[in-house]
Amino acid sequence: MNDNEVVAILGGGAAGFFGAIACAEANPRLTVYLIEKTGKLLSKVRISGGGRCNVTHAADTPAQLVQHYPRGAKQLKEPFKQFGAVDTVRWFERRGVRLKTEADGRMFPVTDSSETIAQALLTAADKAGVRILTYTAAEHITTLPAGGFRLHLTGTHAQELVVARLLIATGGAPKAAQYDWLRALGHTIAEPVPSLFTFNVPESPLRELPGVSVPHARVRIAGEKLEYEGPILVTHWGVSGPAVLKLSAWGARRLHELAHRHTALVSWLPTHTEDSLRQWLLEFRGQHGKKLVASNPLFGLPQRLWRTLTEQAGISTEVKWNELPVKSQNRLIEGLLRTALPVQGKTTYKDEFVTCGGVVLGEVDMKTMQSRRVPGLYFAGEVLDIDGITGGFNFQAAWTTGYLAGRAMAATPAG
Repeated sequence: MNDNEVVAILGGGAAGFFGAIACAEANPRLTVYLIEKTGKLLSKVRISGGGRCNVTHAADTPAQLVQHYPRGAKQLKEPFKQFGAVDTVRWFERRGVRLKTEADGRMFPVTDSSETIAQALLTAADKAGVRILTYTAAEHITTLPAGGFRLHLTGTHAQELVVARLLIATGGAPKAAQYDWLRALGHTIAEPVPSLFTFNVPESPLRELPGVSVPHARVRIAGEKLEYEGPILVTHWGVSGPAVLKLSAWGARRLHELAHRHTALVSWLPTHTEDSLRQWLLEFRGQHGKKLVASNPLFGLPQRLWRTLTEQAGISTEVKWNELPVKSQNRLIEGLLRTALPVQGKTTYKDEFVTCGGVVLGEVDMKTMQSRRVPGLYFAGEVLDIDGITGGFNFQAAWTTGYLAGRAMAATPAG
């Protein structure tokens, strides 16, 4: 067999599988290897969304999609025109997998099982003739003078494999040194830092409230321009929920610079300003002055949260609204609009771990995902300096970049 008829994909995750399938389907003459160093294929697909797999997000246009990427938004606009969320839905439907849209726009298989997605990908790869090598690692990659690459494979399928084109879809890595092999191939790496994490607050004023959630709050980092609105969840270790996770994504680099030591300010009433809240309470006191402050939650806030905020404002359980001192009301307003949480570290959100950083996008042709530095070398997925917030956006970036890379590898003439 001519070596030009062989291509390889490194990484058995979402981007790697999509690239391998796209390549093999577009050019059946190719021998397509998918190489995974562990025995686990599609591991992130299987655990994402609590085992349901948040496949993509309901977005009709690239302009809608790119708003959800802290890194890579500008560069993804054209790729999303070639293969966007609508194309993802059609791709899976053609293979017998129907998706459903939830109220927040997230899309899941109608089975509510990530295994449905994993099996669809495994079946498509098998049908397309992709050769999957597990427990196999590319220990060394050598660029050949005449083009192509020699892979020194170790593990179960140890061998010297010469390939015409190579797609790297090995995912993100938390340590800069784990990208040294890509630097050796001639690429620049944006330093990897965590994204999508929760806040650890050991001295939290909310520590007695684990499990309490508020559907619409605002989280802001004191002294910074970073803030995000959305649901928030109080946990045993601090705070979580979409507002915190998405804020951590947009602020990933700055929060890393702060060593994850900062003050998070939570507004439980993001639609109110201090003036509007003061006026609202003035009118409420006039109409409901005989009501006890602590035992009658306002604004639909959970009873336990309201009780804690009144306690922190120094309001006893026997005080009525018409007896409430101005200083106590001011402290309550402060708690409602700016509960201060001294953050001392982070916790990775197990289902959605994402790395900010990776191969610098300026060194990649985003139409084909081919390296601008090394002909025949392609990238897809989280190994690139692309990351999205929660909601199916990271998978969409993996499907898109994998698809474009696979198609481009298939179209490159052999010989």
